[in-house]
Amino acid sequence: MSVRRGRGRTGVRRYVNVVNLGALVLVAVTALPLLWMAVTSFKTARENGTLPPTLVPHHPTLANYRQALGSAGFDGYLLNSAVVAVSATAIVLGLGLFAGYALARMPMRGRGPVMTALLMISVFPTIAVVTPLYLVERQLDLLNSYWGLIIPYTAFHLPFAIWILRNSLLGIPYELEEAATVDGAGPTRTLLSVILPQARPALFTAGVFTFTATWTEFLMALTFNSEDAYRTVPVGIALFSSQYEIPYGTIFAGAMAATVPIALLVLVFRRAVLSGLTDGAVKG
Repeated sequence: MSVRRGRGRTGVRRYVNVVNLGALVLVAVTALPLLWMAVTSFKTARENGTLPPTLVPHHPTLANYRQALGSAGFDGYLLNSAVVAVSATAIVLGLGLFAGYALARMPMRGRGPVMTALLMISVFPTIAVVTPLYLVERQLDLLNSYWGLIIPYTAFHLPFAIWILRNSLLGIPYELEEAATVDGAGPTRTLLSVILPQARPALFTAGVFTFTATWTEFLMALTFNSEDAYRTVPVGIALFSSQYEIPYGTIFAGAMAATVPIALLVLVFRRAVLSGLTDGAVKG
């Protein structure tokens, strides 16, 4: 028995070591591009053109950040991204909460096909629908406007939010709703006063993912908004390039500045996001 237990423990340790090694590789693959972007943003234009490339800037400079943040229109790009991302996230969370509650609690048929359809929509490639969406928005006069991005962003990210929220709501004890009903609360009051506080981790998870995706989205923002007054940060950074020059330092400096809000959001709500992802993974 002791020999078998020793072999079992050895097998578990090997498995844990393999998992840890895989996690380290995944972190390295994810972090190295970000590290290279940060390093390049502090290099001079001359140093960025040297071969082989330097891993540490020989003469660190903030000129790239001054040029990126001081360029005409960049503050407007930040404002446009904030308006679009915050609006789309708020709408997604509001609609997703009610839809997730309905799928988790209301008696209805065909929940399985509905959840499958939502999952398929959430992974549908954006490039496949950009052209028909452009034609629709042109007919509705939504091009070069905030709503021209808010509406499709909401449509694309709402299914994922519904999926996360529905799975999280399934883990909330039904007795809480019964007690609220006995006290005279209606469905809406029960949802807002009883269910909403319990679903905060899932809301934070869906909110962070939606905000990040809408803040960094490029294809639809480039296609639907051609006027400078409605361009978002990703499109504005792409416009730093000219016909004869690609200022990598300025581009990476702008990208680093645009990454700061996302990094702060993830750091502040990291525990809630992890909790919400765990609920979504465990509940069926």
